[in-house]
Amino acid sequence: MSEDINQDEGGMEQPVNAGQFEMGWGSDVVAHMLREFNIDYIALNPGASYRGLHDSLVNYLGNRDPEMLVALHEEHAVAMAHGYAKVTDRPMAVAVHSNVGLMHATMAMFNAWCDRVPMLILGATGPVDATQRRPWIEWIHTAKDQGALVRDYIKWDDQPASPEAAVESMLRAWQITRTQPNAPVYVCLDLGMQEQKLDAPLDIPDPARFEPGPPPAPAPDAIKQAVALLAGARKPLILAGRTSRNKARWAERVRLAELLDARVLTDLKAGAVFPTDHPLHPIPPIKRPSEQAKTMIAEADVILSLEWIDPAGTFMLATGSAATTGKLINCSLDSLLHNGWSMDHHILPAADVRILSDPDSVVSALLPALETKLGGAAKESAWPTAVPSPPHAPTEEAPDAPMEHQDLADALDAALGGRPTTIIRVPLTWPGSLCCFQEPLDFLGGDGAAGIGSGPGMAVGAALALKGTGRLPVAILGDGDTLMGLNALWTAAKYRIPLLVLVSNNRSYYNDVMHQETVAHTRGRPPENKLVGQRLEDPTPDLAELARGLGWKAEGPVLTRDALHEVMKTAVAEVAAGGCWLVDAHILRE
Repeated sequence: MSEDINQDEGGMEQPVNAGQFEMGWGSDVVAHMLREFNIDYIALNPGASYRGLHDSLVNYLGNRDPEMLVALHEEHAVAMAHGYAKVTDRPMAVAVHSNVGLMHATMAMFNAWCDRVPMLILGATGPVDATQRRPWIEWIHTAKDQGALVRDYIKWDDQPASPEAAVESMLRAWQITRTQPNAPVYVCLDLGMQEQKLDAPLDIPDPARFEPGPPPAPAPDAIKQAVALLAGARKPLILAGRTSRNKARWAERVRLAELLDARVLTDLKAGAVFPTDHPLHPIPPIKRPSEQAKTMIAEADVILSLEWIDPAGTFMLATGSAATTGKLINCSLDSLLHNGWSMDHHILPAADVRILSDPDSVVSALLPALETKLGGAAKESAWPTAVPSPPHAPTEEAPDAPMEHQDLADALDAALGGRPTTIIRVPLTWPGSLCCFQEPLDFLGGDGAAGIGSGPGMAVGAALALKGTGRLPVAILGDGDTLMGLNALWTAAKYRIPLLVLVSNNRSYYNDVMHQETVAHTRGRPPENKLVGQRLEDPTPDLAELARGLGWKAEGPVLTRDALHEVMKTAVAEVAAGGCWLVDAHILRE
C-alpha cells in the first residue's frame, strides 16, 4: 500500500484531496450520473480505455457513491454484479476495458441475461476519431461496433459521442435495465469523449423523472379467466419460478396456495420462492421433474405458472408432451426479451390463459378476486392430504466412510445452529431434499446459463449485498466452478466482505462424467472409461492453499465427517465475525 493512500476498515481506498473538483471533463459527467442513480458500487478490472472514467471515479467522486471494487478479471466483475442483483433486485455498475475486456466479460454477461437480472455495464473504446488514437494499442482496442459483441444477450446498448449525449444515454440505460423483464445494458464510452474538456459543468436532469415505472398490470379479462379456472380446479398446481425477494409478495404466494389448496413446485434454478417445509410444498425443490413431480403435473387440471423457467420443457420431461392435458395459466414477461439469437426462450408453451405481467403483480391481482369468488374461505381440492416433504435425516455412516453431499449439509446445519443464512449457490448435483427455505433470501438459485466459473464471483457480489444484514452468506460450490473462478475471492478479502465457501470436491468434472457414462451405455462401449479426460487429480489442486494465497483462511482437504464438523464450527464463527473462509471437502465421486 502506498504511504499516501489511506484505507478504511472496509478496505475502501480513500484518495488524497479528492471529491472537491468541479465537473470539468466528459468522464466526470458519466461518474456524476452514477452518483445520481444512487449506485453503491462499481466493480471493475482497470484498463486504459476508460482511464478518464477511472480518474473521475477517484478524483471527481472521491471513490464513494459509488465505491470502486477491484476484480482480477472482467468475468468476475460482472459475476459480482450478478450476485448483488440476486439479493437486492437492484443493479450494480461494472466497468470493462475496451473490446478485450468485454470479450472477457461475455460469459458472465450471458449468465446475467439468462437469469434476467439488472446491471449497468460501462465499456470503452479507443477514440473513434482515428487522428486521436495512440499508435498500435488504441487501434487494436478500437472496434467500429463494439456493442455487436454482446448485443444479442443484453437488453440495450449505446455509444454516446459527446458528454451531452452521455447524459441521455445513461438515463436511458438506467431506466431500461430496471424495467421488467430485467437484463443487463451496456454503454460504450469513446475515449475521446471521456477526455473532452467541458466549457462549463452540464445541467443534469433529475433522474426521478426518468424512473421506469411499475411493471405492466395484468389485463382484467385475463385475471377474470384465471380466477374462474382456479376457483373451479379440482387439482390446482402452482409452478413458482422467478420472483422478487419481497417478503410481502412471498406471503401473498403462500396465501394464494392456501386459498386454493393448491400444490406448489419450486425450482432450484430460481431460488427460494415458497417455504419448502409448508404442507402445500410436498416435494423438495427440483431441477428436473422427480417422479412425484411428474405425477403431480400429469394429474393437475389447472396449472398456474409464475415465471417458471421453461414450462413446456418441464411438461415434456414429465409427460412426454410439451402441452398440458390440464388448463395452463402462463404468467410471464419473458417473451419481451426473446430475440432469436439465443434459444434461452425454450419450447413455446401452449397456454389457455396468457398473462403478460410479472408474477408478483399477477398474484396480487388474483388474491382479492379469488377471495371474493370463494367467499373468503379456502377451498378443498381433490389432492391427497397435504404433507410437507420430510427433512433429511443426519448421516449414520461409519466415521471413515467417504463423504457425500448430505454429510456437507449435516456439518453446515450443525455449525449454523439456526443462524439466519443465505445459501448463495449449490452444485449442479446437490439434492433438493437437503434444502429447507423459509424466507426469500434463504437461497438465491442458479447462475442462469450454467456458465461454469461464475460461482466465486457471484458469491462475492451476493455477500457484499448481504453485508450488515445479520445473514451469514454461504456458497456451496463444485471444485470445477471454484477452480475456474477462484481468484474472484481476492476481492472479498480486500474489501472485508464476510463469506463462507464450502467446496463439494469430487476431483472431476462429474456432470460430464455422467454424460460419458450415458453415451457409453448407449453405444455399447466400456463405461469404465467415463473418467478419462475428466479427472482433476494427479496432481489434485490444493484449493485451501490457493485460497490462503488470496488472503482467505482455509482448510482442506477435509476427508472425514468428524473433521468437517470441527472445521465448519470454526469457519462459521469466524465468518460471523467478519472473516472469509474456504473449506475444501472431498466427497465420494459417485
